[in-house]
Amino acid sequence: MTAYLILHGWQNRRPKDHWQHWLADRLGEFGHQVVYPQLPEPDDPDLDVWLGELGRHLGALDGGAERVVVAHSLSAVLWLHAAARGMPGLDVDRVLLVAPPSGAVLAQHSEVARFALPTLEFTLPGATRLVAGDDDPYCEEGADTVYGTPLALPTDLLPGAAHLDLDAGYGPWPAVLGWCLDPTAPILARPE
Repeated sequence: MTAYLILHGWQNRRPKDHWQHWLADRLGEFGHQVVYPQLPEPDDPDLDVWLGELGRHLGALDGGAERVVVAHSLSAVLWLHAAARGMPGLDVDRVLLVAPPSGAVLAQHSEVARFALPTLEFTLPGATRLVAGDDDPYCEEGADTVYGTPLALPTDLLPGAAHLDLDAGYGPWPAVLGWCLDPTAPILARPE
Protein backbone atom coordinates (compact mmCIF):
# COMPACT_ATOMS: atom_id res chain seq x y z
CA MET A 1 0.00 0.00 0.00
CA THR A 2 1.06 3.57 -0.70
CA ALA A 3 -0.18 6.66 1.14
CA TYR A 4 -1.04 9.64 -1.06
CA LEU A 5 -1.61 13.26 -0.14
CA ILE A 6 -3.32 15.18 -2.95
CA LEU A 7 -3.38 18.96 -2.62
CA HIS A 8 -5.47 21.39 -4.67
CA GLY A 9 -4.86 24.97 -5.72
CA TRP A 10 -6.35 28.44 -5.44
CA GLN A 11 -10.13 28.74 -5.85
CA ASN A 12 -10.42 24.97 -6.04
CA ARG A 13 -13.22 23.26 -4.13
CA ARG A 14 -12.30 19.78 -5.32
CA PRO A 15 -14.85 19.49 -8.16
CA LYS A 16 -15.85 15.93 -8.92
CA ASP A 17 -14.73 16.20 -12.56
CA HIS A 18 -11.19 17.48 -11.82
CA TRP A 19 -8.30 15.08 -12.43
CA GLN A 20 -7.31 15.23 -8.74
CA HIS A 21 -10.73 13.98 -7.64
CA TRP A 22 -10.62 11.31 -10.33
CA LEU A 23 -7.10 10.34 -9.19
CA ALA A 24 -8.12 10.13 -5.52
CA ASP A 25 -11.03 7.86 -6.42
CA ARG A 26 -8.88 5.54 -8.58
CA LEU A 27 -6.10 5.25 -5.99
CA GLY A 28 -8.69 4.46 -3.32
CA GLU A 29 -10.17 1.76 -5.53
CA PHE A 30 -6.71 0.18 -5.71
CA GLY A 31 -6.64 0.02 -1.90
CA HIS A 32 -4.19 2.85 -1.24
CA GLN A 33 -4.56 5.38 1.55
CA VAL A 34 -5.64 8.70 0.03
CA VAL A 35 -5.85 12.01 1.84
CA TYR A 36 -7.45 14.67 -0.37
CA PRO A 37 -8.43 17.54 1.93
CA GLN A 38 -10.34 20.71 1.22
CA LEU A 39 -7.90 23.39 2.30
CA PRO A 40 -9.39 26.37 4.19
CA GLU A 41 -10.52 29.51 2.40
CA PRO A 42 -9.52 28.47 -1.14
CA ASP A 43 -10.50 31.87 -2.55
CA ASP A 44 -8.42 33.86 -0.05
CA PRO A 45 -5.89 31.38 1.35
CA ASP A 46 -3.56 32.18 4.23
CA LEU A 47 -0.04 30.82 3.67
CA ASP A 48 0.57 30.03 7.35
CA VAL A 49 -2.79 28.30 7.70
CA TRP A 50 -2.14 26.21 4.60
CA LEU A 51 1.35 25.32 5.88
CA GLY A 52 -0.26 24.14 9.13
CA GLU A 53 -2.76 22.07 7.17
CA LEU A 54 0.04 20.59 5.10
CA GLY A 55 1.84 19.49 8.26
CA ARG A 56 -1.34 18.06 9.75
CA HIS A 57 -2.23 16.07 6.64
CA LEU A 58 1.32 14.79 6.17
CA GLY A 59 1.11 13.54 9.75
CA ALA A 60 -2.06 11.62 8.89
CA LEU A 61 -0.29 9.53 6.24
CA ASP A 62 0.65 5.97 7.15
CA GLY A 63 4.28 6.21 8.24
CA GLY A 64 5.00 2.61 7.29
CA ALA A 65 3.90 3.03 3.69
CA GLU A 66 5.51 4.73 0.74
CA ARG A 67 4.38 8.36 1.03
CA VAL A 68 3.62 10.38 -2.11
CA VAL A 69 2.48 14.00 -2.49
CA VAL A 70 0.69 15.26 -5.62
CA ALA A 71 0.29 19.04 -5.51
CA HIS A 72 -1.42 21.18 -8.15
CA SER A 73 -1.07 24.90 -8.79
CA LEU A 74 -0.92 26.96 -5.57
CA SER A 75 -0.29 23.85 -3.48
CA ALA A 76 2.82 23.13 -5.55
CA VAL A 77 4.09 26.54 -4.43
CA LEU A 78 2.92 25.71 -0.89
CA TRP A 79 5.19 22.65 -0.96
CA LEU A 80 8.10 24.83 -2.06
CA HIS A 81 7.45 27.23 0.84
CA ALA A 82 7.48 24.31 3.27
CA ALA A 83 10.80 23.11 1.86
CA ALA A 84 12.30 26.62 1.90
CA ARG A 85 11.36 26.93 5.59
CA GLY A 86 12.74 23.50 6.44
CA MET A 87 9.35 22.42 7.75
CA PRO A 88 9.50 19.09 9.59
CA GLY A 89 7.68 16.09 8.15
CA LEU A 90 8.50 16.64 4.48
CA ASP A 91 10.44 13.38 4.32
CA VAL A 92 8.12 11.74 1.81
CA ASP A 93 9.24 9.30 -0.87
CA ARG A 94 8.03 11.18 -3.96
CA VAL A 95 6.49 14.50 -4.91
CA LEU A 96 4.78 15.57 -8.10
CA LEU A 97 4.45 19.33 -8.54
CA VAL A 98 1.86 20.09 -11.21
CA ALA A 99 1.50 23.51 -12.88
CA PRO A 100 2.89 25.83 -10.20
CA PRO A 101 2.07 29.47 -10.93
CA SER A 102 4.95 31.91 -11.23
CA GLY A 103 5.73 34.50 -8.57
CA ALA A 104 4.95 37.24 -11.09
CA VAL A 105 1.41 35.91 -11.51
CA LEU A 106 0.91 35.40 -7.78
CA ALA A 107 2.04 38.97 -7.10
CA GLN A 108 -0.74 40.26 -9.37
CA HIS A 109 -3.44 38.85 -7.07
CA SER A 110 -3.65 40.19 -3.52
CA GLU A 111 -5.34 36.98 -2.33
CA VAL A 112 -2.26 34.88 -3.10
CA ALA A 113 0.58 37.43 -3.31
CA ARG A 114 2.10 36.09 -0.05
CA PHE A 115 2.64 32.74 -1.75
CA ALA A 116 5.23 34.20 -4.16
CA LEU A 117 8.63 32.79 -3.24
CA PRO A 118 11.34 35.36 -2.62
CA THR A 119 14.11 32.95 -3.63
CA LEU A 120 14.64 29.37 -4.78
CA GLU A 121 17.88 28.87 -2.87
CA PHE A 122 16.99 25.67 -1.04
CA THR A 123 17.10 21.94 -1.59
CA LEU A 124 13.95 19.90 -1.95
CA PRO A 125 13.60 16.82 0.22
CA GLY A 126 13.06 13.55 -1.61
CA ALA A 127 12.50 12.79 -5.27
CA THR A 128 10.52 15.62 -6.86
CA ARG A 129 9.19 15.89 -10.39
CA LEU A 130 7.65 18.90 -12.12
CA VAL A 131 4.90 18.71 -14.75
CA ALA A 132 3.40 21.72 -16.50
CA GLY A 133 1.80 22.85 -19.71
CA ASP A 134 4.12 24.54 -22.17
CA ASP A 135 1.49 27.27 -22.51
CA ASP A 136 0.35 27.73 -18.90
CA PRO A 137 -1.16 31.22 -18.56
CA TYR A 138 -0.30 31.14 -14.84
CA CYS A 139 3.40 30.66 -15.59
CA GLU A 140 4.06 32.49 -18.83
CA GLU A 141 7.83 32.46 -18.26
CA GLY A 142 7.69 28.66 -18.40
CA ALA A 143 7.71 26.27 -15.45
CA ASP A 144 11.08 24.87 -16.47
CA THR A 145 12.63 28.35 -16.44
CA VAL A 146 10.94 29.46 -13.21
CA TYR A 147 11.18 26.24 -11.18
CA GLY A 148 12.71 23.29 -13.04
CA THR A 149 16.15 24.68 -13.82
CA PRO A 150 16.70 26.63 -10.56
CA LEU A 151 15.68 23.63 -8.44
CA ALA A 152 17.30 21.03 -10.73
CA LEU A 153 13.99 19.20 -11.16
CA PRO A 154 13.21 16.66 -13.82
CA THR A 155 10.51 18.48 -15.78
CA ASP A 156 7.85 17.35 -18.21
CA LEU A 157 6.40 20.15 -20.34
CA LEU A 158 3.16 19.00 -21.92
CA PRO A 159 2.22 20.62 -25.25
CA GLY A 160 -1.00 22.61 -25.17
CA ALA A 161 -1.90 21.48 -21.63
CA ALA A 162 -2.33 25.03 -20.25
CA HIS A 163 -2.85 24.92 -16.45
CA LEU A 164 -3.69 21.20 -16.34
CA ASP A 165 -7.13 21.95 -14.93
CA LEU A 166 -10.74 21.45 -15.94
CA ASP A 167 -10.63 24.44 -18.29
CA ALA A 168 -7.83 22.66 -20.15
CA GLY A 169 -9.84 19.41 -20.26
CA TYR A 170 -8.12 17.61 -17.40
CA GLY A 171 -10.73 15.38 -15.87
CA PRO A 172 -9.55 11.76 -16.04
CA TRP A 173 -5.77 11.76 -16.58
CA PRO A 174 -4.49 8.18 -16.84
CA ALA A 175 -0.82 9.21 -17.15
CA VAL A 176 -0.74 10.79 -13.71
CA LEU A 177 -2.34 7.66 -12.26
CA GLY A 178 0.35 5.65 -14.05
CA TRP A 179 3.08 7.77 -12.40
CA CYS A 180 1.48 7.37 -9.00
CA LEU A 181 1.58 3.60 -9.38
CA ASP A 182 5.02 3.52 -11.07
CA PRO A 183 7.41 6.49 -10.73
CA THR A 184 9.21 5.47 -13.92
CA ALA A 185 6.05 5.87 -16.01
CA PRO A 186 6.03 8.84 -18.38
CA ILE A 187 3.62 11.65 -17.67
CA LEU A 188 1.88 12.56 -20.89
CA ALA A 189 -0.84 14.98 -21.83
CA ARG A 190 -4.37 13.72 -21.42
CA PRO A 191 -5.45 11.93 -24.57
CA GLU A 192 -8.16 13.64 -26.61
